[in-house]
Amino acid sequence: MDWRAITFDWNRVRAFLVTAEEGSFSAAARALGVSQPTIGRQVAALEQELDVTLFERVGHGLEPTETGLDLIEHARAMGEAANRLSLTAAGRATTIAGPVIVAASEVAAAHLLPPIVARVRAEHPAVQVEIVASTAVSDLQRREADIAVRNFRPQEEGLVARKVAEDRARLYATPGYLASIGDPQTPEALSKGDFIGFDSGPALMNGLNALGLSLTIDRFVLLSGNQLAQWALCKAGLGIAIMPESVADAEPTVVRALESLPPFPVPYWLTTHRELRTSRRIRVVFDLLAEGLAAAVGDAA
Repeated sequence: MDWRAITFDWNRVRAFLVTAEEGSFSAAARALGVSQPTIGRQVAALEQELDVTLFERVGHGLEPTETGLDLIEHARAMGEAANRLSLTAAGRATTIAGPVIVAASEVAAAHLLPPIVARVRAEHPAVQVEIVASTAVSDLQRREADIAVRNFRPQEEGLVARKVAEDRARLYATPGYLASIGDPQTPEALSKGDFIGFDSGPALMNGLNALGLSLTIDRFVLLSGNQLAQWALCKAGLGIAIMPESVADAEPTVVRALESLPPFPVPYWLTTHRELRTSRRIRVVFDLLAEGLAAAVGDAA
């Protein structure tokens, strides 16, 4: 290889790649955590180094030129190689210090993780824990998180997973709300209540109907993609919501709605990249999460 022929800066290639993927300098700056002028200068410097034009402005965004399109795949391959290098290096880390990003649903992040994180901080104060609370699935292979708490078994290659706990989800409401709809004692009666859902799609409705209810989509009168917002609406007496027993049974303002209904299984899987599993820092947090979730929810079946 002629190393002298490689005269460009990788940071500038990264700025070009992220700009191409995000569509603007401002979006790329947010993704990389730098200023917009910095991204613009890096892309301009790369264009000067390579003696090419990489973008053209279209409306309020940027579109790669024909040359830019030719170079994107090479830049993406470089990015993937850099990511693999970072993963491998992180996996060889021996000190129990530094950041660990944990992704979990809003409910798990707010109700299950705090005491576990408290133990991590008490036993390993040099570890910095960042919680990504979202129902969206974090991409571990792209380092969106180091460890993910998931309610399903992951199928992606390059990941290791361990089922650590098994919860059950039921329907809950305030006693006052249930009294307002006649304290329903049958699935048919409960089906006439107001339900709180994620969106206007039929997935939750179909799942509840499979348990014996007879809901129509118009019964979902309150919608939110945020689990904590759903739970707040339920506790305010505005309808019926589904929630894991480990969280809801500890809340004194709500009760189970029609306890005879069978519950939904809610497994908890801990997932990380196989390279990171050999890092002492990641391993310590992974193991404490496993122990803490099993204690809070129940050992995996």
